[in-house]
Amino acid sequence: MTIPRRGLTALGSLLTRITTIITLCSVVASLNAQPLGAGARPVGADWSRSPVYGARGMAATAQPLASQIAIDILKQGGSAVDAAIAANAALGLMEPTGNGIGGDLFAMVWDPETEQLYGYNGSGRSPAGRDLPAMLRSIESMKSKEQLPEHYQGIPSHGSLAVTVPGTVDGWFALHGRWGKLGMDEVLAPAANYAEIGFPMSPVIAAAFAANQRRFDQRAAMIEELENARALYFPGGSSPSVGSIFRNPDLAKTLRTLGTEGRESFYQGSLAERMADYFKEIDADLTAADLANHSGEWVEPRGVDYHDVTLWELPPNGQGFAALMMLNIIKQADMTNMERGSAALFHLMVEAKRLAFEAMAQTFADPQFADIPIDDLLSAEFAQAQYARINSERVLAAEALAAPLEGEGDTTYLTVADASGMMVSLIQSNYRGMGSGLVPTGLGFMLQDRGELFSLDPQHPNVYAPGKRPFHTIIPAFVTRGGKPWMSFGLMGGGMQPQGHVQVLVNIVDFNMNLQEAGDAARFLHDGGSSPEGGDPMAYGTLYVEPGVPAETVSALRELGHEVVVDESGGPFGGYQAIQRNHNTGVYSGATEMRKDGTVAAW
Repeated sequence: MTIPRRGLTALGSLLTRITTIITLCSVVASLNAQPLGAGARPVGADWSRSPVYGARGMAATAQPLASQIAIDILKQGGSAVDAAIAANAALGLMEPTGNGIGGDLFAMVWDPETEQLYGYNGSGRSPAGRDLPAMLRSIESMKSKEQLPEHYQGIPSHGSLAVTVPGTVDGWFALHGRWGKLGMDEVLAPAANYAEIGFPMSPVIAAAFAANQRRFDQRAAMIEELENARALYFPGGSSPSVGSIFRNPDLAKTLRTLGTEGRESFYQGSLAERMADYFKEIDADLTAADLANHSGEWVEPRGVDYHDVTLWELPPNGQGFAALMMLNIIKQADMTNMERGSAALFHLMVEAKRLAFEAMAQTFADPQFADIPIDDLLSAEFAQAQYARINSERVLAAEALAAPLEGEGDTTYLTVADASGMMVSLIQSNYRGMGSGLVPTGLGFMLQDRGELFSLDPQHPNVYAPGKRPFHTIIPAFVTRGGKPWMSFGLMGGGMQPQGHVQVLVNIVDFNMNLQEAGDAARFLHDGGSSPEGGDPMAYGTLYVEPGVPAETVSALRELGHEVVVDESGGPFGGYQAIQRNHNTGVYSGATEMRKDGTVAAW
C-alpha cells in the first residue's frame, strides 16, 4: 500500500507532536519527582530550628498538649515536679504507645534548696510466686500449645509472663511527697479531663498505634486476653487516625481515684483489688500481695566528667552507666581535628559503644541480686584499657569481645523546669510499644512487658528470679557545669538511649551546636551483640545511620568493617527533649524532638 505524500507529511507531523508530548510529559514527571528540600534560615543550621526560650518555667514533652498542661500547672503555683507528673499522666493518655501507669518510671530532680541532684528508681519486680523453673515450664507449655514458636528464645514478649509490677504511680507519689505543692487531685485533673472529653491524635503517635495493632495481631497467641485492649485502643478494629478524637473514660476514672484516694488505691486499695481480680481471671502469677509489697527506691546518681561538664546517670538495674563508660572511653581520644560527620569520629563512638555495652551485658542487673563492680567499670584505668582496644583501621571483631543490650522499646521522656531553678528529668515506659497486651478490665491502661528483659541463663546476673527487678533500658540524664545544674535531657528508645546521650552531649560540648541542633543532627544506632537479657556475642550486629550522615562517611565505615544500613524512617533513633539553664541570666532554653510529635512550652 502506497501512502500519499500529503498523508506522509501529516503522519510525520503527528509523530512529531506525539514525541513532543512524550518529551514534555517526561520532563514534567522528572520535575514532579524532585523532592523539595529544606528552606534557608537566617541563623543556625538549615536542617534545624530555633530553641525555645523562657524565664519562669519550661516543659519539653513528646506531645504538645502535655507540654501545655505542664505550663498550666506551673502557672497555678505548682512545682516542676507537679508539672512533670501532670505531663506524664497526660502522656499516658495521649501517647499510650510509649508509656502509661502500667509501666515503670525513673527520674532525676535538681533541688535548688539543697543544691543537690536526687535520683529515683521506680521499677517494679517479678511475681513472688514464680521462680525460674516455673518460668521455663510455662514457656515450654506455651510452645507445646503453639502459643509460641518452637524456636522462640527468651521470655515471651507479650502476655502475663512478661508482666512485672507497675512502678509509675509509686514514683509519682514519692516525688510529689518530697517536692509537690499542689494536691494530686489538681495535678492529675488535666489528664483526667482530656481522657473524658477526648483529644486529637497526632501523626507519629497515630503511626505507632497502627504498628502496635499489627504487632498485637501477630502475637495474639501469646496473650491470654486481648479483647480489653482492642475495645479500648482499637474500637471497630481500627487504630486511631491522625486528627481523630480519642477518649479513654476508664482512665479518667482511674486518675481521679488516684487523685482522691492516693497511692494506696493502686497498690492496696480499690484499684489494686480490680487488678488482682484481673490477674486471677487470666491465670497470671501476679497477685494482690505483689502489688502491696512494691516500693521504689531513692538512688544516688553517678557522674563522669567530660571536658568542662559532668554527665549524671542512675545506677543499675538501668543502663545509664553505659553512657558514662562510653564518655570515659572517647575522652581518651584527641577529637580536636575530627569533623562531626567524619568516619573517624563515628568509628570511635561506635566502638566505644560496643565496648561499653559488652561490659554492661556481663554485669548489669538488679543490684539486690548481683554484685556489680560499679567503681571498676567507671574507673579511669578501665576506660584506658578499653580505649586501647580500639583499632582506628578496623572494627574490633565480635569474637574478640568478651561478651558483649539491645531491646526494642517505646518510651516517653520529658523534662520540666520552674522559676525556682528546680529541674526534672523523667522517663517512663511500658517497654515494648504499648506493653503486654493486657488491659485490666475497666481501668484504662495496659500492663508493661518489662519482664521480657530478664535473662534465662542461670549463670547470668540478670537471670529471672521471683521478686526481682529486670534489667531496664529507660534512663533519664542530667548535666552539671561547675557544680551547677546546666542541662536536663533524655532520649527515648531501648538501646539507643546511652549512645544517644553521648551523641547529643558531643554535639553540644565538642561541636558547639545549640540545644535544638544537637537533637536534630543525624544520629547512629548500633544494634546487636549480646545483652543482659541474651543476644549473640559473636555477632557484630548492624550500624544504622540517618540520611544526614555523609555518603563518603558511610562508605569509609563499611571499609572499616561496620555493617552499615542507612535508615530513612527516623523511628529507631530515639526521641530527644532537653532544657538548659543560663546561670548568668536565669533563662531557660529548650529543645524537642523532630522525630516525635512534641514541642517545648515556655512561660
